[in-house]
Amino acid sequence: MFKPFPFYIGLRYTRAKRRNHFISFISLTSMLGIALGVTALITVLSVMNGFEKELRQRMLGMSAHIVISRSDKEMWEWHTLIQDLQTRSHVTGIAPFIQGQSMITYRKNVEGVLLQGIVPEQEPHVSEVKEHMVNGSIDDLKAGEFGIILGSELAHKLRVSMGQKVTLVVPQASITPVGILPRMKRFIVKGIFSIGMHEYDSGLVLLHIEDAARLLRMPKGTVHGLNMKLDDMFIAPAFSRDLRSELPKGSYSYDWTYRHKNFFEAIKMEKTVMFVILTLIIAVAAFNIVSTLVMVVTDKQADIAILRTLGATPMTVMGIFMVQGTLIGIFGTLLGLMGGLGLALNIETIIPAIEQLCECRILSPDIYYISDLPSDLRWPDVYKITGLSLIISFLATMYPAWRASRTQPAEALRYE
Repeated sequence: MFKPFPFYIGLRYTRAKRRNHFISFISLTSMLGIALGVTALITVLSVMNGFEKELRQRMLGMSAHIVISRSDKEMWEWHTLIQDLQTRSHVTGIAPFIQGQSMITYRKNVEGVLLQGIVPEQEPHVSEVKEHMVNGSIDDLKAGEFGIILGSELAHKLRVSMGQKVTLVVPQASITPVGILPRMKRFIVKGIFSIGMHEYDSGLVLLHIEDAARLLRMPKGTVHGLNMKLDDMFIAPAFSRDLRSELPKGSYSYDWTYRHKNFFEAIKMEKTVMFVILTLIIAVAAFNIVSTLVMVVTDKQADIAILRTLGATPMTVMGIFMVQGTLIGIFGTLLGLMGGLGLALNIETIIPAIEQLCECRILSPDIYYISDLPSDLRWPDVYKITGLSLIISFLATMYPAWRASRTQPAEALRYE
């Protein structure tokens, strides 16, 4: 079908100036439609990959790759467990933690928060909070001084600043001469951090692990669990599965994909939906290829009949028109590939230029935590999009080419 003769004739038909300029216009439209679809797919998927990567990095800035905890909430043997885990490959950091629910108050302002007790010296090994401090430092948290570090949004809501005292109220009762009262303790604001994620900046407070243990009345020397960081976040699920069978009885582990499973599943579904929707652009352009070839076949009835009388087989005729339609798809895909790569690789430069020209912000920093359009071009996506475009274009040529191969020379030449 694709021997030199059908390929040569199909190429001549593609390059020839047709008497019917409408057919040429539809061919050009088909090519541009495919190019537009491929460009849009590559660019949109790259931007969505960029947002996913940016959000994942911000989430893991405060969330460990693997968390080890116990079903009874109190872990006693954690010192021995840390020594054992530090000898394993891929482990870059381990730190104990204590967590609990609380309310934080300052004057008349009240907010619900998640308090987390940390060891300031070990916490930088498992999180990036030290790098995102706006004021103060986690090293200012000293045992017994009852210092506290707040998220930037939480500090804004409470209207509190460095050095001021806030009150933490935990859901535990204290018996006093005036009756049963909730347990509370005053803390001094020693620092403010800003991760860029609403979940952490507005609902997380950090304490020294010993102060958190006293506030929550935990047995001395116990923690709630261990945070672990690996040198490769993507091996965390397999690492966690292997670790479960080796942990002491009553202990369990889970990785970051489990903790944020719903979020990443939602992103995956959005990418799939966008891929399907934008693929329809390529499909519509492929229908134009069908229209083009149907009209070309009708226009070339006499030529087909002459080729048949000279000995061309139906498969040869079919190959001629499949070559013609496939070339439209190839040129359109190549144009779209160049456009998509150009946009995806330079979108972080193009968008600021457009914003400066129009004097507006596409993603306002007052509304969105990510105010720039990040792009993460992944070659597997490019290969998939390019291959899909070529396959759709090739399939679109089959029916018109088959109709051409069914042309009867006598019928076609009857009125010539």
